[in-house]
Amino acid sequence: MKKILLASALGLFGMANAQLKQGNWMVGSDVMGMKFTNGLDVRINPKAAYFVADRWAIGAGVGLSVQKPNGTSTTQTNWSIAPFTRYYFTSTEIDSMLKNGAFFAEGSAGFGGRNSSSGTTTNGVELGIGAGYAYFITNNVSLEGMLKLGTTVGGGNTTGNADVSLGVGFNIYLPTKAVKNAARDAQ
Repeated sequence: MKKILLASALGLFGMANAQLKQGNWMVGSDVMGMKFTNGLDVRINPKAAYFVADRWAIGAGVGLSVQKPNGTSTTQTNWSIAPFTRYYFTSTEIDSMLKNGAFFAEGSAGFGGRNSSSGTTTNGVELGIGAGYAYFITNNVSLEGMLKLGTTVGGGNTTGNADVSLGVGFNIYLPTKAVKNAARDAQ
């Protein structure tokens, strides 16, 4: 029984690193969130990324969200198209009690808009920076949470808009054939 528990623990510890290898793909989406400055936020933000190095992914996302600001009858619709880069930290870089996942930092820059039913609009450059944690529930699937500061600067009847949001989503990690062969050869 002790051997089974030890093998399971070692397997879970290594699980977070297996998906973050150069050559793998990551696809997923944020499915809900909360904006601290603006009330309820329902969103879908599909994204895809390629690991250009171990623990470093570069990709792009498309976002659409609908918000209901606190204390108003106004509805705000947001959209974005933004490339992003994400770096996952190892447990030696950040001493963590949560061994079945990885902390990450993410930055994005692209185009976006925030348009309100009251007539307020901002469309232009969208920038974001955030940090989060990806918890691997299986070898190829993670649930994640991310705290992100986002801003849109550009045209419209308001020239800028910024907020902090907490997003929840999932990712599926798809190893390429070369990565699978390298893992098999290492065994």
